[in-house]
Amino acid sequence: MDVLDAAAHVYDNYSRKIPTARLNEALLPEIENYPPPAWKGKYVKIKYITQLPTSFPAFAFFCNLPQYVKDPYKRFLENKLREHFDLLGCPVQVFMRAK
Repeated sequence: MDVLDAAAHVYDNYSRKIPTARLNEALLPEIENYPPPAWKGKYVKIKYITQLPTSFPAFAFFCNLPQYVKDPYKRFLENKLREHFDLLGCPVQVFMRAK
């Protein structure tokens, strides 16, 4: 793969829109297998995921206690997004929102 093909591939990844249904069916089983750690005896439950309408890949994870999800788990979610949806070479932002 030469440089121009790689740049075109990264641009396709950068501007890709992923449907909410595909996000949820790919990531919710991963989240069930490895849930966010409990914080002060409270358990975080992630309900669903959607892609935000931005020019770059940004995803909102809707959960009951977004303030208790720490950076290591956000990196885990980002890596799972990259693994499932081939987001090679582009920045991915993960936001936790209250449901």
